[in-house]
Amino acid sequence: MWPLAITARSAVTALGTGTQSLRLALRDRRGGLAPCAFPGAPAGIWVGAVQGLEEAAPPAALAAFDCRNNRLAELALRADGFEEAVAEARARHGADRIAVVVGTSTAGIEETERAHARRAPGETALPADFDYARTHDLQALADYLRARLGLAGPALVVSTACTSGARALMQAASLIASGLADAVVAGGVDSLCRLTLNGFASLELLSSGPTRPCAADRDGISIGEAAGLLLLERPADAPAGAPRLLGAGASSDGHHMSSPHPDGLGAVGAMRAALAAAGFTAEEIDYVNLHGTGTRANDAMEDRAVHHVFGEAVPCSSTKGWMGHTLGASGAVEAILAILAIEDGLIPGCLGIAEPDPTFRAQVVTANAAAPLRRVMSNSFGFGGSNCSLILGA
Repeated sequence: MWPLAITARSAVTALGTGTQSLRLALRDRRGGLAPCAFPGAPAGIWVGAVQGLEEAAPPAALAAFDCRNNRLAELALRADGFEEAVAEARARHGADRIAVVVGTSTAGIEETERAHARRAPGETALPADFDYARTHDLQALADYLRARLGLAGPALVVSTACTSGARALMQAASLIASGLADAVVAGGVDSLCRLTLNGFASLELLSSGPTRPCAADRDGISIGEAAGLLLLERPADAPAGAPRLLGAGASSDGHHMSSPHPDGLGAVGAMRAALAAAGFTAEEIDYVNLHGTGTRANDAMEDRAVHHVFGEAVPCSSTKGWMGHTLGASGAVEAILAILAIEDGLIPGCLGIAEPDPTFRAQVVTANAAAPLRRVMSNSFGFGGSNCSLILGA
């Protein structure tokens, strides 16, 4: 079922709206993390918050879907000509032949938090105007995108923690390969909420400043929010030169609810499965975009796993220092980032560190480097032992 063509893509992150903002920030080594001003969040943390959500309300006919998560999706639809590209695909294939597969971890839970806050003292029922199904529910994201884009194909949401956005791309490929769809709007959207911020704080996983993946003194995650959307089609239906999703692999090691397997067995399995699916050897990968969250355990595990598969031959880095860990959106956003790296011939070195952890054995890059890139692997690893690796190419 590989490869698939990526005929449109759009990204919204703390770096700005549109892929050009992401491209320029990577080139200029300008991060988007800032001290957290989100109401009800733990004190003293940094986050990657998206600006412009106040002007991103859904169209009036879809006002019932209004929530922070769907506003992030709306911003992505408006950027990079994405909505127009889907309309062209709809005209070619028909609305019922385009599916929607998106990932998220908490969907619109922030809307439920707001509904709870609006209750009068002693009141137990949520406000009558609260619409759970079209805001908080996981399926709300896919339903919104399908309605907003005028599509009638299958619509589903993947929620596998921090692999959600990457697994959505795998599921999209399956729908096309099985003949259930000719094109898929795929990706991930995840938004800031009190549950996520306080939950990671309770696990003592949040950094006290901007996250610094792969640093010897790294101290945790900076949570971000983002939307990453891609339009996948068969290569025969794509213009010449469209970037490709060349293959993907996944595993579930089930080691622990929140800690990765210390030797990265599941991560190794996902990377090897992606190589096998794409038909490549490790030597044919030019750069690895690490999951690299900035926690002690995750980064050490991934270093061991990457070294096991690639040795010291392939440069790798984490890009979460730019926008934070965007959870269910990260796999999709970083797939887009991988495409930009290929197009620009740029290996983005880890942001905010001079040298990687001296115990690491993989070739971790800490400064931007120009290099011809043909194929990039992008890793996503999540709670519960969920692992996914994508391979993208020109």
